[in-house]
Amino acid sequence: MIGGKTVLAVIPARGGSKRLPNKNILDLAGKPLITWSIKAGIKSEYIDKVVVSSDSDDILNISQKNGADIIKRPKDLASDKATSFDAIKHTIENINESFDYVILLQPTSPLRNDIHIDEALELFFKKKANAVISVCETDHSPLWSNTLPKDGSMERFIDDKIKNLRSQDFPTYYRLNGAINICRTDKLLEEKTFFIKDNIYAFKMDRESSVDIDEKIDFQLAKLMIEKEN
Repeated sequence: MIGGKTVLAVIPARGGSKRLPNKNILDLAGKPLITWSIKAGIKSEYIDKVVVSSDSDDILNISQKNGADIIKRPKDLASDKATSFDAIKHTIENINESFDYVILLQPTSPLRNDIHIDEALELFFKKKANAVISVCETDHSPLWSNTLPKDGSMERFIDDKIKNLRSQDFPTYYRLNGAINICRTDKLLEEKTFFIKDNIYAFKMDRESSVDIDEKIDFQLAKLMIEKEN
């Protein structure tokens, strides 16, 4: 609870994963990947309930053993076409409590911890926001990026105005990192997205804590960073 308002954390975790099979329960530095997000949510000063939504009994069993409440998700809400919003809406509709705020904690962000979560919620409360989304600096400026034509020509790849600029002269760009999404429950259900139209703010995180595990190389990077920290 923060400022007298209740907070529900939802961790959506499908059983299927094409790029990295069973990634949500792979052992990462001694515990299943999903456990890192569960523990961060439970340790948070402000989160009242942590719920894992999954179609996988293995994921649900591991989650329950690690202190999370669980919701069995129907197969049609666990397909490649299903969204995080679908899972969260299903969770909200199937718990016997109502919450003022919802925070989405993707299980693929194991380096996001309880301190990040609490600081994001404090920003949310301080700004009297409708939503807060976590971001981090981009690895490279998007001004150095472009699409390529079929013949691979780079004649117009970089704008003439920036060809001779140094990278440190570019403005700082940020990207969504997927670690923390917070929204007023009513606004989330109304607009069907955390990226709502107004009164939405960025919570800045460092790149090191923003590792999002999608492929094997991401998993290996997270493992190395945890081992280094320990």
